[in-house]
Amino acid sequence: MADIIFPLDIPDVIILETEINEQGDYIITVESTWQSTHCRQCGREISQFHGYDKWLTIRHLSILGRRVYIKLQPKRYRCPFCDEGPTTTQQLDWYNARSGQTIAYEKHLLLQLVNSTVSDVSRKEAIGYDAVVGVLNRYIDAAIDWDSLDELGTIGVDEIALHKGRNSYVAIITSQQQHGQVTLLAVLPDRKKETVRAFFDGIPARLRPTIHSVCTDMWEAYTNAAQDYAAAHADVTLDLVVDRFHVARNYRNAVDQLRKQVCRALKKSLSKADYEDIKHVMWTCRKNHADLTTEERPKLLRLFELAPDFKLAYTLREELTAIFEMPLTKDQAAHRLRKWQTKVEHSGLTCFDAFLKTLTNWFDAITNYFVRRLTSSFVEGFNNRLKTLKRRCYGLGIVHLFRRLHLDLSGYSRFANSHMWG
Repeated sequence: MADIIFPLDIPDVIILETEINEQGDYIITVESTWQSTHCRQCGREISQFHGYDKWLTIRHLSILGRRVYIKLQPKRYRCPFCDEGPTTTQQLDWYNARSGQTIAYEKHLLLQLVNSTVSDVSRKEAIGYDAVVGVLNRYIDAAIDWDSLDELGTIGVDEIALHKGRNSYVAIITSQQQHGQVTLLAVLPDRKKETVRAFFDGIPARLRPTIHSVCTDMWEAYTNAAQDYAAAHADVTLDLVVDRFHVARNYRNAVDQLRKQVCRALKKSLSKADYEDIKHVMWTCRKNHADLTTEERPKLLRLFELAPDFKLAYTLREELTAIFEMPLTKDQAAHRLRKWQTKVEHSGLTCFDAFLKTLTNWFDAITNYFVRRLTSSFVEGFNNRLKTLKRRCYGLGIVHLFRRLHLDLSGYSRFANSHMWG
């Protein structure tokens, strides 16, 4: 049988023995090549050998599907500089003394945990649940490390319900930097104005001038907190941007509600055969006109013939979407939006009444979209990740949720190609 040699990728040791236990695991006994350590009291290097500590069995990266354990009996050294000559156990760089795993294996666990659950990783790796949580807690901070950031750019604020019910919302704060990198800044316990404002106030002074926009939905607690924060700091100049997709949801829902009313009325007034021509038209009506297939267009045209008011509402919806797609300045967009608003007001339609109030109340923040064409898409994408995490995990607390989201966001870049032990 041919032999295959695998690098252990553990420095500063020599291999004394390799065996396979009854479970088929590799047990590799090693000894440190270091001849000194640093005193746990005075910190000076000491080399007076004082025997060995108890044996350690440390989990390492698997080889060909077999679990690998490193056996090591750490050396002890006596300090000649401290009173009573205390002894210190030598600690090597490639394992954490209290974890029972090599650093390389801990990083492997974190990589496995990305987009997975603690329970799944625990079962797949045959390692305790608490051990996986311990690795997560050691490597992933419970809050943002502000020193790791040079800029904030666009701050996105959104919320998600951890559980059913109105009182279960948490606010998710993220930032998108100049090159598109998305960073999780905070998971707040609620979406109250004072909570969000406290987060803004906690931003270090050196990062305040790097904020150019806050992108959010039309929840006043978020917008008021951002505006009050900017007003309180002379070095903060930011655009408050209402996300265009929240705006689109608002006016598109208005047209969708009209479609429901029209279809209910037509179902009552048309024969069964005639109603078949427009049956199941919901998804066709929700599509942008440019995205319709050749099979969908005749059904929509038939609905237009039967419901002229719906045709007008649909056309106005498409015109408004087109405005947001145009490369306009803020002033140009404002002019076109006012013209659209006047057109709706003279149309006789009532389905847009609520949206027109929204447009009036949030006009400046809505048109700020055209300054940098910013959206909350990076926040929404992040929230989709969070929803997936919710479905996988139960009983998530704020701190654990932050750690899991942070790992899901940065885990591949941090641990996929990291050095085996460093």
